[in-house]
Amino acid sequence: MSSGASGLILGIETSCDETAAAVVRRGTEILSNTVASQIPVHSPYGGVVPELASREHLRNILPVVRAALAEAGVAYEDLDAVAVTEGPGLAGALLVGISFAKSLAFALGKPLIAVNHLEGHIHAVLLEEVLRTAPEGASRQGDRAGLTLALVVSGGHTHLYLAEFDTEAGAWTYRNVGRTVDDAAGEAFDKVAKLLGLGYPGGPWIDALAPHGNPEAVPFSFSQIKAKVHRRGEPGALDPAEAIYFSFSGIKTAMLRYTQVYEMGASIEARRAALAGLADAKPADALPLCDRRTLDLIASFQRSVVDDLRRKTFRAAERFGAERVMVSGGVAANRELRVRFTAEAPERHLPIAFPSLALATDNAAMIAAAAWPKFVAGDFAAEGLTAEPSLRLGSGGLHG
Repeated sequence: MSSGASGLILGIETSCDETAAAVVRRGTEILSNTVASQIPVHSPYGGVVPELASREHLRNILPVVRAALAEAGVAYEDLDAVAVTEGPGLAGALLVGISFAKSLAFALGKPLIAVNHLEGHIHAVLLEEVLRTAPEGASRQGDRAGLTLALVVSGGHTHLYLAEFDTEAGAWTYRNVGRTVDDAAGEAFDKVAKLLGLGYPGGPWIDALAPHGNPEAVPFSFSQIKAKVHRRGEPGALDPAEAIYFSFSGIKTAMLRYTQVYEMGASIEARRAALAGLADAKPADALPLCDRRTLDLIASFQRSVVDDLRRKTFRAAERFGAERVMVSGGVAANRELRVRFTAEAPERHLPIAFPSLALATDNAAMIAAAAWPKFVAGDFAAEGLTAEPSLRLGSGGLHG
């Protein structure tokens, strides 16, 4: 890094259905964080439509970048680097951001930095932790680093990583020690909300309605998950006895069977139609449309998923000797998850941290923050940078 560099990095994030740009100074100071949501576009389909997402990114990327620069009060020429999400994510969506970032970096003569989306979520927590606790003038996100267990839980990911800052290399290292074998937790929230005739994205709807039901009314169980034998020989793979596995397809099936057994189909369709008739339906609009059985089912579903995440995360922290726990990703915004994780952490004598709600979901500030150690180390992207929809993070051989 040049000694005269101001440390201004423009981050660009287009991995799924949020077009985002942000300007962050030295990985710790957020000057702007602009996000254009595509929820109204995908809501009628109950999930993200890849082709529509790409089209919206094309439409939004330039206005979003301009807005981020204007909010930060900087010009293109003031930037020291451009950072962009390389993957994982939707191929077409990623390519929009990468193509724009490559062109901009080339035109400005600035370095381009490729960032893993999952690492970005981890840095959303690290960024705010430094803002809260680092002494004035601190500029490294590894200043307070110990062995950290990071749960990244969102609509597309449920992974556990051991993260540690290598002070000699000036970079973070990651070891994958847990993952889902099928659906991500956030995906389960979305699909269950759709099943029950609620809105998209499903997480906020489930979260808002769950407090009105009895979380112990419907007992759900999670069976023990065993690793596939063929994974044992993979380079860097953990012993299956060590790894932590999640699975959320079973509880989705159980929810479907429950609605069938108790013949809830008619009420679900009536609720779906009523909400579709509202111009801007909110979870509060769904409350009077839900009977006691539905509310109890919602509460029981959320409690079961949150408890599965909680049990396995703290089990992993104990197993691998983590010194602290971080929870990031869209599902980290769930209120019950925050309450139950926060309650257990002191019993385990473990500090725990979450991102603010603004940085829990996909955003570009986390991409710019994750890019800072790479900028300092001179770890820049090659000219042939392209989208990596299945990009892995770290070692461990557990990525699906």
